[in-house]
Amino acid sequence: MQHILGTDPALRGAHATGADGASVPAYELAVPILALQGAPSSEIQRLLLECARRCQGAGLRVAGLVEVTDGSDHRLEDVATGARYDIHQDLGSGSTACRLCGAGIAEACEAVRRQIEAGCNLAILSKFGKLEAGRGGLTAAFAAAIVERFPILTAVASGYDQAWDAFSAPLSAIVLPDQAIIASWLAANLPPKS
Repeated sequence: MQHILGTDPALRGAHATGADGASVPAYELAVPILALQGAPSSEIQRLLLECARRCQGAGLRVAGLVEVTDGSDHRLEDVATGARYDIHQDLGSGSTACRLCGAGIAEACEAVRRQIEAGCNLAILSKFGKLEAGRGGLTAAFAAAIVERFPILTAVASGYDQAWDAFSAPLSAIVLPDQAIIASWLAANLPPKS
């Protein structure tokens, strides 16, 4: 797993420890974008949604999308409004073509891009994958959060590390999905409680 590291010398030597005892140097968390990788997508999406709910419960404004799966249906859920967007199309049995629904993804991306531009404390974007590597999918939402300098929590689909690095370096780190590591990153990147 490739990491894009922050460079703040004051953080060298400090570590965040995950629930499994794995340690991540704190300087890797001193970046505005944290990407999760190394677990099933459903587990990562669950962590993203839990993080959104905890931050909202703490009074923070969270904009973003998580992928939800209900049987064979795949949707993006807006974490701020609860709106759901179909992202897979039914191509019939036996079809081997890509089932992604560009219109649903574009609609979801535009809605969350507007929320980000209106202001938030945190952007949670379901993942950087095939569409984003081609500068489609949720790319406009990622770009809006980067331009506005809001922290981003996301996932990177396996096989897209190089495209992710080209898109986000040196602003990001890839870590294993772990609540303790996410909490340490949030503490380093979100505004302090009043």
